[in-house]
Amino acid sequence: MKTKRILLVGIAFISITLGLTALRNDDKSFEISKQLNIYATLFRDVNMFYVDEVNPGDLVTTGIKAMLKSLDPYTVYYPESEMEDVKLMTTGEYAGIGSVISKKGDQVIIREPYKDSPADKAGLLPGDIILAIDGISVKGKNTEEVSTLLKGQPGKEITIKVQREFETKPLEKKAIREKIQLPSVPYSGMVNDTTGYIYLTSFTDKSAADVRSAIISLKNKGASSLILDLRGNSGGLLDQAVEIVNFFVPKNSKIVDTKGKVKQWDKEYTAKNNPIVPDMPLVVLIDRGSASASEIVSGALQDLDRAVLIGERSYGKGLVQTVRDLAYNTKLKVTTAKYYIPSGRCIQALDYSHRNPDGSVGKVPDSLISEFKTQSGRKVYDGGGISPDIKITPEDYARITQELVLQDLTFDFINSYALRHPNIAPINEFKITDEIYNEFKTYLKEKKFSYETESQQILNKLIEAAKAEKYYDTAKEQIAALENDFTHSIDRDMDLFKDEITSFLTEQFIQRYYYLQGVIEYKVQHDQEVAKAVEVLNDKEVYRNTLKPVFFNDTATTEIYTIAYTLSLHDAFRSGSISRLILNVKALAPFFYYFNNCLLWPRRTQVW
Repeated sequence: MKTKRILLVGIAFISITLGLTALRNDDKSFEISKQLNIYATLFRDVNMFYVDEVNPGDLVTTGIKAMLKSLDPYTVYYPESEMEDVKLMTTGEYAGIGSVISKKGDQVIIREPYKDSPADKAGLLPGDIILAIDGISVKGKNTEEVSTLLKGQPGKEITIKVQREFETKPLEKKAIREKIQLPSVPYSGMVNDTTGYIYLTSFTDKSAADVRSAIISLKNKGASSLILDLRGNSGGLLDQAVEIVNFFVPKNSKIVDTKGKVKQWDKEYTAKNNPIVPDMPLVVLIDRGSASASEIVSGALQDLDRAVLIGERSYGKGLVQTVRDLAYNTKLKVTTAKYYIPSGRCIQALDYSHRNPDGSVGKVPDSLISEFKTQSGRKVYDGGGISPDIKITPEDYARITQELVLQDLTFDFINSYALRHPNIAPINEFKITDEIYNEFKTYLKEKKFSYETESQQILNKLIEAAKAEKYYDTAKEQIAALENDFTHSIDRDMDLFKDEITSFLTEQFIQRYYYLQGVIEYKVQHDQEVAKAVEVLNDKEVYRNTLKPVFFNDTATTEIYTIAYTLSLHDAFRSGSISRLILNVKALAPFFYYFNNCLLWPRRTQVW
C-alpha cells in the first residue's frame, strides 16, 4: 500500500512537472506568436499609411539588424545580396579583380592590388581614383557599392576608368575577372637555418591544408623548431582550428568542447590523427587581435603544454556561431554555444547576457575569474582571453606617427614617389636614405601637414576651465610656460621621432613595391617578437622550464619585454590607437579585411 502511495505521488509529481513545463512552453509559444503578429501588423500599416514610399526589404533588414545588435556582434543576418560575402569569409574565395579598395574623402581609390591579380595585370596602381566601371559612374558611391560593380562572373572583361597622379586625362584599364583565392598562409619561410615561420591570417576551409603544406616544406628545408604567428588572426572555421592543433598533439587528445542551449549540439572535438610534428619545439605568437579560432589553437596548445605563447593577451572570444538557412536564400549566423579548451576554461571576455544600464557590455569581473590547470599543472585562467607565457608590451606610437597614418600622407607620398621611381633596392637592402626622408619632409610642408598633440588638447581644456573659473589671471605665467613646453614643431618632431617614422616608411615602401608577401618577409627578419621566439627556441632549458608548473609561488612569473613596434601587417588588428587608424583606411590589412567579424563556425557540415 505504501509503495502504491509513493508511486501515485511520483506520478502526480511528474504530471505536475510536465504540466508546468508544457504551460511554460505554451506561454513562450504564445508570446512568440503575439510578437510576430504585432510586428506583421505594424509592418503592414507602415507600408500602407506612411507619408512617403518605403522599401519593404530595407525596412525588414534594418529591423532585423537592430534586433540582432542587442544580442552580440557575432549574430548576423545576411540578405541574399550578401551571399558572396559569406562565401568569402568561409572559403577566402571570390570572383573579381583582386584588389583592396577604400574610401578617401569623397572618392573610392585602389588601395592595394594583389600580386599577379587581374588588377595588377591590368596596371592598376595604389592611389588610382576610380571614376567609372563599365561606363557606370561611381561618384557618390561607397566602397560596398563599388566592390559589387568590380565583382562578377569569372572570365568576363571589365573596363575601369581611373584618375592617376601626374596624368592630365583619365586612364581606362581593362581587366578580366578571375576567381581570387585569398591565402590563409600568405607567407612561410625560414627565419634561420633551424627555425621555420608560418604566418596564418585566417581559418577558412583550406587553412589546415595550407599549414600542413607549410610545415612539411619547412621540415624539408631543415626546420627543427617552428614559430606559428597568429597575431591579428580573428578566427574562422572551428574544424580547421582543431585540425591544426592535431598537427602538434597526440591522437585522441581533447582539443575543445562546445556547449550551448541545444544539448544535442554539444560536442567534444579530439585529435583524430597522429601528429605531423609531435616533438618539434613550437612558439605561438598572439596579440589583442588574435580571436576565436586563433584562441582555440593557442589556448589548446597552452593547456596541453605543447607550445610557448609569446605576445599580448588575446581578444577573448569564446562564442560559437552556427549558420542557419532562412527563407529566400537568406542566412542567419547565430551564437549557439560557448567553447571550452582542454583545461575546462572558457576565455570569453565580454558578458553579452548582462548589459549595463546604458546598454554597454562589461568584461567578466575579476571576482568571477576562475583558476584552471594545464596538463602539467601550470595555472591558467578563464574570463579574458589567452594570457601568453611570455608577455611583450608594445610601446605607444608618437602622435606624429599616428597623424601621418590618419591623414594618409605616407600612403600618398609613397605612391607619388613610386610613379617617379619604378624600382627600389631588394627587400633586405632597401633603406630610407636621408635624401628620401628629406623629400618626405618637403612633401609634408607642401601638403601643409599639421596636427595637435594630446598634450595640447588637454592644455586647451585646462585654459578654458581656468578662464571659466576665473583662475586664469592668477596662473597666467605658469600656463604660458606650459604652452611653450607643449608647443610642438613638426620639423623638431620629424627629427625627434625619425627612427620610428623611418621604420614605418620602410615597411610601407616594401609593401608598395613588393606587395604583401614582401612586407611579411621583411617584417619577419626585423620583428622583435619573432626574435624573442627564436631566442626561446634556441635555449632548450628556457623552453622546457617555461612549460613547467611553478610550485613555489602563487602566480607563475613571466618575463615582460617592452618593444618598439613599427607599423606593419601584424599591427592591423591591435587595439591601440594606431591600429584603429590603420583599420579605418584599410591600408595594411588586405586579407584581414574580410575576416574582422571573428567568425567561429561550429560544424563542418554547415559550411557551403
